[in-house]
Amino acid sequence: MRGFRMQLTDIPFGVTDWATVAATHHPGTTGAATWRTQFFGGQNGGPTEHRVRVRMVDYSPGYLADHWCSKGHVLLVLEGELLTELEDGRTFTLRAGMSYQVADAAEAHRSSTGASGARLFIVD
Repeated sequence: MRGFRMQLTDIPFGVTDWATVAATHHPGTTGAATWRTQFFGGQNGGPTEHRVRVRMVDYSPGYLADHWCSKGHVLLVLEGELLTELEDGRTFTLRAGMSYQVADAAEAHRSSTGASGARLFIVD
């Protein structure tokens, strides 16, 4: 793609088996999120702010985030259904195969799920 240039630096080729990545538990206002997280880049003395965080996230059925998030993400719904609410009141329902992208500090958002929960792949 002529003219397009994504800046991912200091990341050698690698393969991630998400089933082997340790899970961390993050309670929401209701329900919980389970994260499997990897960091890439910012190594060998490079700045940590250039690291890329990649996560496989499972939201339980009935999950509601306990905060408004202002971090930028590229998010892909792999399974289930995700409701994303923006602080201005707009809402978006994402199903498997749908994604969203938002820049840092662009629009505060929070997530919730219905009866099925959701599995997400997130890069930020």
